[in-house]
Amino acid sequence: MKRISIPLLLLSSLGLLAQEPQIEARLHQLRQLPDAERIKVTQQLALEIRRLPVTAKKEALAEQLADLVTEGDPGHDTLQEVATTLAQALRDHPVASAYITLAQLVRYEHVRVSLDDPQFSAAMKKLEADDSSRQHADFTLADLSGVQWNLRALAGKVVLVNFWATWCPPCREELPDLEALYQRLRARGLVILAISDEDAGKVQPFVAEHNLTYPVLLDPGRKVNELFQVEGIPKSFVYDRSGKLAAEAIDMRTQRQFLEMLRRAGLE
Repeated sequence: MKRISIPLLLLSSLGLLAQEPQIEARLHQLRQLPDAERIKVTQQLALEIRRLPVTAKKEALAEQLADLVTEGDPGHDTLQEVATTLAQALRDHPVASAYITLAQLVRYEHVRVSLDDPQFSAAMKKLEADDSSRQHADFTLADLSGVQWNLRALAGKVVLVNFWATWCPPCREELPDLEALYQRLRARGLVILAISDEDAGKVQPFVAEHNLTYPVLLDPGRKVNELFQVEGIPKSFVYDRSGKLAAEAIDMRTQRQFLEMLRRAGLE
């Protein structure tokens, strides 16, 4: 009987494809890891995904990792590795939704990628247009005590607008840092407006339980969420004392990262 040999390259590809379920399982565990280990594992996953053969699953894994990496403070090197992996995956297997994810990393996390693609260029232009709209946005919402807050009436203050919800784990993780910053900097002109689209019956006891003292505003009709084009939370926007949009965050931020955003608005 003649023996049929399988090319080594094919064997290698099959071996790498077998890693996909393992990579996906580790992605699902990322949020449970301590910060230092999470950064290390994220970098490893970025490199492992990059080595996978070209498949739709590879792109999906790269996009999932990109969605997770922005939670917290992984450091610029980690963000760059993840962005490079997603850009490579999109070159091999374009997926429309992932271009916005990559564009957000480039625009808001200040990484760099090499991707000459009209869909990526369109995604970057969309983010620029979104930010232009947010620059001119205004709203009036009531807080849990019924007090009305108007964004543009706060000229002369540094305003941090934070979109959140009680059910959102990354949002809950931000709360102690936001409260600490408010207590530390409110006398120097910091105003935090935390906006939830839930009803008061859910928000009021949650705020009391967590001893939050900054204004929590209700947006049950999601009009302000839609005005700011908020699709995922948490999201944060910082306006300087002149009302200019000075910084924004596409995901959860640590106290150090919030302080960096506030510095861009002139609040040290």
